[in-house]
Amino acid sequence: MRGNSLTVYAQPTHRTETRRAWLLSNLMAGFGWMARKLAERRSRSAVMELSDDQLKDIGLSRGQIESDVHISSHYWNNKGL
Repeated sequence: MRGNSLTVYAQPTHRTETRRAWLLSNLMAGFGWMARKLAERRSRSAVMELSDDQLKDIGLSRGQIESDVHISSHYWNNKGL
């Protein structure tokens, strides 16, 4: 004997839509953070390959590379570039 089956499709609630928006927002922020960190790493690697004379020409020392790359990437990302 077969029983009647009833399928009820629920409309998304405001709470569900809010959760989805929150999740999407956090995912986008996470991807943005990861992209910034990868760009910082590429920049740092490129600068680390320069010789001491080349670093001197641009006004950097080996000790400044880490902080300057981070500061410059933070500045450019906040400017939307």
